[in-house]
Amino acid sequence: MKTAVWISITVVALIPSVSTAQDESHLNDLQAAGEAGIGQTTIGGKWYINFRIGDVDGDKVSRFGLDRGYIIIKHQLTSRLSGRITPDISMDREGDGEGDLEVRLKYLFLDFKFDDLWLFTEPHVEFGLAHRPWLDYEEHINHYRVQGTMYLERNGIFNSGDYGIGLFSLLGGSMDDGYRARVSDNYPGRYGSLAVGIYNGGGYHGIERNTNKTFEGRLSLRPLPDYLPGLQFSYHGVYGAGNDVDGTDWTVNLLYASWESEYLVVSGQRYWGAGNFKATDLDANGSALRQNGYSFFGELRLPQHHLSLIGRYDHFDDTPSAEGGEAQRFIGGVAYHLKNQSKVVVDYDAYDRDGVAGVSQKLFKLSMEFSF
Repeated sequence: MKTAVWISITVVALIPSVSTAQDESHLNDLQAAGEAGIGQTTIGGKWYINFRIGDVDGDKVSRFGLDRGYIIIKHQLTSRLSGRITPDISMDREGDGEGDLEVRLKYLFLDFKFDDLWLFTEPHVEFGLAHRPWLDYEEHINHYRVQGTMYLERNGIFNSGDYGIGLFSLLGGSMDDGYRARVSDNYPGRYGSLAVGIYNGGGYHGIERNTNKTFEGRLSLRPLPDYLPGLQFSYHGVYGAGNDVDGTDWTVNLLYASWESEYLVVSGQRYWGAGNFKATDLDANGSALRQNGYSFFGELRLPQHHLSLIGRYDHFDDTPSAEGGEAQRFIGGVAYHLKNQSKVVVDYDAYDRDGVAGVSQKLFKLSMEFSF
């Protein structure tokens, strides 16, 4: 009887301590999950609003407009698995709905993180309507997408997202905190980064018209991270078919060099290839046109005044074996920086194609990028 009483007393005494231990364990689990961001949903946004005045193809232009409006929603399901959906608001410029603002998806993908392996740091895979390897990288060196699209996208070679699967990774660890705080926290691999993927090829707003897939990849190398940390060399390649029923050849070769520092950013690129992702650059026989070109970009930063001076020159030739295909673009402007990459940009954008009347543009633009 006494033994039973003592057992009862002991059990009653232990219940609070067991409960406390379980509570502490549960709290520790919740704290760990919170630190990893598990269960958290974040909402951000980015939009580009502008006013432009000037001359386009011989017609006078004076208008306010919205170039893009993005809503960026992310959710961390587990420590390794997250998802993102990004609606894209843009103006319909053709058909019965011309002038309407329409909503379509820019990104909708699952993102799975892996453990570091050898040289591969923070590797992860995107599956769904995902990033292509190139444009997100370039747009984090040239931060002026608000002014207009990057060189190859503006010339119709490809866009930024597509249906498919892509592997992304930094190389050899990460740059130190000082560099990431003063210069750039984007793609901060100590020895560079890479991205490879397989995609439909038609882009995020194209209906797939064949069964071919495109193989796309980027390799960026930072050769001297201790001595010239801002210097990187990149190669981007695409091999596959344009988005038509015939599966017209489409190839891209791009060499890119960039230098980033606290006060100066410069980059240059050389492109050669055939066709484009829409399969619209064709000769009279329906074959993909050979084409080439180059582009230079520079930004002089004056952080004490929140200002930057920017300049860009594009040269593109979609018929290098014949006359009449060369086009040139010059962009020059000044930017005033706000918070979270928000900025106001005033620029002059001049474009002409072999000086042919009716294929030219001279615009003054006031643009606002709002990011949160």
